[in-house]
Amino acid sequence: MTRVGRDFGDSMKKEAVLPVSADVIFASSRFPNYKISANNQIVEVKEDPKVLSMKEVVARETAQLLEQQKRLSVRDLANKFEKGLAAAAKLSDEARLREAASLEKHVLLKKLRDALEALKGRVAGKNKDDVEEAIAMVEALAVQLTQREGELIQEKAEVKKLADFLKQASEDAKKLVDEERAFARVEIENARAAVQRVEEALQEQERISRASGKQDLEELMKEVQEARRIKMLHQPSKVMDMEHELQALRIQLAEKSKHSRQLQKELAMSKRCEEELGHFYELDGPEALGSFLRIQPCLNIAPELSECSIQWYRLTAEGGKKELISGATKTVYAPEPFDVGRVLQAEIISEDQKVILTTTGTIDPAAGLGNYVESLVRRHDTEFNVVIAQMNGVNYTSESIHVLHVGKMRMKLCKGKTTVAKEYYSTLMQLCGVRGGGNAAAQAVFWQAKTGLSYVLAFESERERNAAIMLARRFAFDCNIMLAGPDDRAPLEN
Repeated sequence: MTRVGRDFGDSMKKEAVLPVSADVIFASSRFPNYKISANNQIVEVKEDPKVLSMKEVVARETAQLLEQQKRLSVRDLANKFEKGLAAAAKLSDEARLREAASLEKHVLLKKLRDALEALKGRVAGKNKDDVEEAIAMVEALAVQLTQREGELIQEKAEVKKLADFLKQASEDAKKLVDEERAFARVEIENARAAVQRVEEALQEQERISRASGKQDLEELMKEVQEARRIKMLHQPSKVMDMEHELQALRIQLAEKSKHSRQLQKELAMSKRCEEELGHFYELDGPEALGSFLRIQPCLNIAPELSECSIQWYRLTAEGGKKELISGATKTVYAPEPFDVGRVLQAEIISEDQKVILTTTGTIDPAAGLGNYVESLVRRHDTEFNVVIAQMNGVNYTSESIHVLHVGKMRMKLCKGKTTVAKEYYSTLMQLCGVRGGGNAAAQAVFWQAKTGLSYVLAFESERERNAAIMLARRFAFDCNIMLAGPDDRAPLEN
C-alpha cells in the first residue's frame, strides 16, 4: 500500500477518519502479508512453503489407502477407513474455520473500503490519488478473496464427498469384519463338534476293545482251567498232589504259629499279673505313640509317689538292652517316636522296697503319622503353631502364639515377624518329647537350640508334636546329625 506521509496526517481533520467497529473479529493477531505482482495483482505471501494444501493432503491419504488396501487385513482396513474418516472430519472442520476467517476478511475489507470512501471526500490533490489507489487495491483484494472462497467451496465439496466415501467404506469394512467373524465362529463350532465326535468314537472303540479283550481273556482262562481239570482227571500227577498237600500244610502251620504267638502273649500277661498281685502300683494308659502312661497306686497302703524315686527306661523288644531315659523321673511319661517298637519300664524305689512296672508290649506307632510326615518331607519348610511353656527351665508368663519353622537345614522360632531363636542343625542341638509335665506331656517337646538356650514348646495336638520331632530328626539325619534328647544314645537308623 502507499505510505502516508506526515503532511497528510497534519492536513487531515480529526473527525475525518471513522473508528473501526468493535464487532470486527480478526482471524489472527496480525494483518496478513501481501505483495503486488507485475500486473498490479495482490498476491498473498506463503509463510511456510512446506505446508501442503488441503487438496494435496486428501490426495496423499487416498493414495496411501489405495496402495495398502490389497495387503491389509479386514480389521486393519476397517481401522484405516476409520482413521481416514477422522482425517476427513478434521479437514472439514479446517475448511469451516477457513470459511469463517474468510467472512471476517470480507467484513474487514468492507469496513476498510467504507473508511477510505469517507476519507476520499475529505482530501484533495496527491492525497486523494493515494486514497483512490488504496481503494483500488482493496477492491482487487476483495476480488481475489472471492476467488479464494470459490476454491474453498469446491474443496469443501470434495472433502465432503471423500468423507461420505470413507464413511460408507468404513461401514462396509465393519460389515465385512462381522461377516468374517461370524463365519469364523461357525467354522470353530463345526471343528469343535467334529473333534468331539472323533473323541466319542475313539472312546467307544476303546471301550469296545477293552470289553472284548476282557471277555476273550476270561474265556481263555476258562479254557485253560478246563484243560487242566481234564488233564488231572486222565493223567494224575504225584508232584501236583504233593504240591497241594504242601500248600495245605503251610496254611495249617501259619495258623498254628499265629495261635502259638497269641497264647505266649496271653501267658506272659498272665504271669505278669500274678507277679504284680503283690505290687502296690500299676501303669495306666494306652501303650501307643500320641498318649501318655501314668503310674497309679493299686492299694491304699502303697507309699506316696511323691516320697518315692522314679526312673523310666526303654528296652528292646527282646528285653535285652536297657537304656535310661534322662530326665524321665515323673509319674507321667509320654512316649516319643524313639520309643516306638520298644518296651517301657518304670522303677519305683521307696525306703524299704523296689517296684518295677513294665508295659505289656511294645509301643505302637500312631495311625497315619508316617504318611503325614512323608508328605511334609517334600516341603522346604514346615510351620507349627506352638506356645512357649518354659524358657531355660523357667515358666514362661506369656501365652502368645509362636510359629516353629522346621526346615531342611535349620529350625527357627518366630513371633509374628520377630525371630526369637534360629539355629542350624548341630551336635549341640537337642530335641525330644517332654519327660513329665502331666496330661499335656503328649503335646509338648523339649528343644535346646544351643548351649544355654532351651525351650519347652506346647503344640496344638499330639500328632503335630510327633510329626515335628520326626521331621526335624529326618532333616538332621540328612545333615549327618543325630537329633535326640539329653544323654540319648539311640542308633542312627531309628
